[in-house]
Amino acid sequence: MFIIMSIINHVMHLLERASDVIDSLAEVIEAITEGESGTRIGIVVMLEREVEDIEGHAMGLDEAHRYGGTCEGIVIILDGIGVRREGDEEMERIRRLQNGSDVRGVALEGEKGRKVDLTPPAVEAIAESFGEWVMDGIAEKNGEGQPPAAAESTVRVSLGRDPRISGSRLSVAVFAGLVRAGCMVFDMGLATTPACFMSTLLPPFAFDASIMMTASHLPYTRNGLKFFTKRGGLTSTEVEEICDKAARKYANRFTKVSTLLNTSPTRVDFMSTYAKHLREIIIQRVNHPLHYDSPLKGFQIIVNAGNGSGGFFTWDVLDKLGADTFGSLHLNPDGMFPNHIPNPEDKTAMAMTRAAVLGNTADLGVVFDTDVDRSGVVDERGNPINGDKLIALMAAIVLRENPGSTIVTDARTSMALTRFITERGGQHCLYRVGYRNVIDKGVQLNEDGIQTHLMMETSGHGALKENHFLDDGAYMVVKIIIEMVRMKLEGSEKGIGSLIEDLEEPLESLELRLNIISEPRHAKATGAEAIETFRNYIEEGRIKGWELDSCGDCWVSDGCLVDTNETPTAIDAHMYRAKVSDEEHGEHGWIHMRQSIHNPNIAVNMQSTINGGCLTMTRDFRDRFLKASGVDKFLDITQVEKFAENGSAS
Repeated sequence: MFIIMSIINHVMHLLERASDVIDSLAEVIEAITEGESGTRIGIVVMLEREVEDIEGHAMGLDEAHRYGGTCEGIVIILDGIGVRREGDEEMERIRRLQNGSDVRGVALEGEKGRKVDLTPPAVEAIAESFGEWVMDGIAEKNGEGQPPAAAESTVRVSLGRDPRISGSRLSVAVFAGLVRAGCMVFDMGLATTPACFMSTLLPPFAFDASIMMTASHLPYTRNGLKFFTKRGGLTSTEVEEICDKAARKYANRFTKVSTLLNTSPTRVDFMSTYAKHLREIIIQRVNHPLHYDSPLKGFQIIVNAGNGSGGFFTWDVLDKLGADTFGSLHLNPDGMFPNHIPNPEDKTAMAMTRAAVLGNTADLGVVFDTDVDRSGVVDERGNPINGDKLIALMAAIVLRENPGSTIVTDARTSMALTRFITERGGQHCLYRVGYRNVIDKGVQLNEDGIQTHLMMETSGHGALKENHFLDDGAYMVVKIIIEMVRMKLEGSEKGIGSLIEDLEEPLESLELRLNIISEPRHAKATGAEAIETFRNYIEEGRIKGWELDSCGDCWVSDGCLVDTNETPTAIDAHMYRAKVSDEEHGEHGWIHMRQSIHNPNIAVNMQSTINGGCLTMTRDFRDRFLKASGVDKFLDITQVEKFAENGSAS
């Protein structure tokens, strides 16, 4: 027992000199005590912050003591018992936090069936890996001869966050990780996602990189990270690289406790600069002949910020330009989101905004999501404008300014939207679901010489070439407001909704979900298998009248989702769209099958221009694909069965 106590005392001595903090020394003592029955006990000292692959060996106390002055963590190895960290599983947990081009996870208890996985230690490892990734990129840009220290000393990274109640705690972990990587850190406080990107461009800030902490419209229990450099948001492949590195860091640290900050980050007020930037755009482009500095005088605009980060747009943009914002809703940031989901697709959000517009006879209503990278509007007659309607509205504005432009959308948009765009002289490129996919396709088309000024997803994410290809909900609203004022100055008595009066709506729309019956770590591969089987069935003509869709003019084929150029984009989630025809009606709808990047399921969307079209497609999908191919054995097709039998998925 004397030997055991000597080891414990030695461990405690090392802990006093270590930079990381062990969550519970009791766990160490318990592990050591288990070795009393003749088992040799050794101590392995980690000499570096990151150990890529631990092949740990047992060393004597004297040998361990010689390295104690530089240790940053301690690993106890019990030879013969095999007390080892579950490294592979820990690494997989961190990798699963990747959500396409973002990181998302559960930050607070309270979700049924979900455990907290976005912990401070996990966030710190991811932030540290991002910081190192940024520094490596700057060093590479400066050339191989650039001394690392010179590159690192100039790396400045900002952090903004939405009002979620887990934000304060996780912010400390982000700063700790960045500092550990060698970055200078700046705290923007309450901010928006677009503002974080703009903080890398607008003087006098012009940070090297930025992180936005948000989980968009997801419940208050969730949180996440979005990453930016001066060239824009990171791609899915880049975030995967960062998460993979973070996973190794996390798994190889014995102490899963986030480092305490020795110094506070520098607080900056960037949102005032960003708001001024938006005001100047409105002032200059409206160029009002009577009141240049207050171009919104005489207009009433209602903002519904959903208790997210969007309240600034009311008092720091609209009010200062002379607009009447009386009747605006939920401007106060509240991370519990007590009134409704902050989402322009949410029916409650749109209904409350509609009521406020009509009740105040306002000219326009605006709905922001939590972090203001998405928006929707309500016209003066109370008509909600989101989804296809918002894309059509923006297309009408963009095509007037840039005739003949290609417009990229995700492949869930209607056939009527394609007609709307082409009738105005534009080209419509259908592409993969996922706002980053849509934006990156627009960037690629421009690089290939195809003028593409608008990239927009049905969720409300929209980016413009003129605005750095940034999906900015506030900038979208700025464009709409400028057009509204322009119409009034030209003598029009019609509101903004008149621009999309001739947009037809699909007669039927439907979304069904198929849960993947698999262990979480195998869900992605299982989902991909099902969707590739769907593609093969369509290509082989096994479902009569179904054909993989293709727009043909922008290097996209095979369901409008596969690049055929020399540099195809990496696939983050499998998906295909098939157009549906029959002898009686001709082409009358489409069905789109895609793998969710958020959850272990598959989404099936369909639209039809004829009565009963979705029901017929659902039955064909069930009988001629799901059951005929056998994928129903590893997919839960309950929703499909219910709709096929009674026309309702509930």
